[in-house]
Amino acid sequence: MRTLCSSTLIGEALVVLFAALVAMQLTDVSHGALWTVSGIAMVLCVLLCGMITRPGAVAVGWALQLGLIASGFVVPTMFALGAIFAGLWWCSVHYGRKIDEIKAARAAAAAV
Repeated sequence: MRTLCSSTLIGEALVVLFAALVAMQLTDVSHGALWTVSGIAMVLCVLLCGMITRPGAVAVGWALQLGLIASGFVVPTMFALGAIFAGLWWCSVHYGRKIDEIKAARAAAAAV
């Protein structure tokens, strides 16, 4: 699960960066507020990569996905990109857990 979720979060951090650059040119939001919110989101994405196996980390990831979708109110394209990343996040969590279960079963079978 860690690899899939981390890949999604790194991609999301890059999308937040590029969305902030677009928002600088297309909106009236102050640059300070824009970069503060975007910077916090990017740092949270990167930090969450290392903490994805801890309790509550998946929930924080879902909160990030909702924030990315909500950023569509500033840059409308982000509604679609946010929905895409929410789908990727679901796939990463869902299939990542299945992969972890398969690995654990194989390790248990090899230990016998």
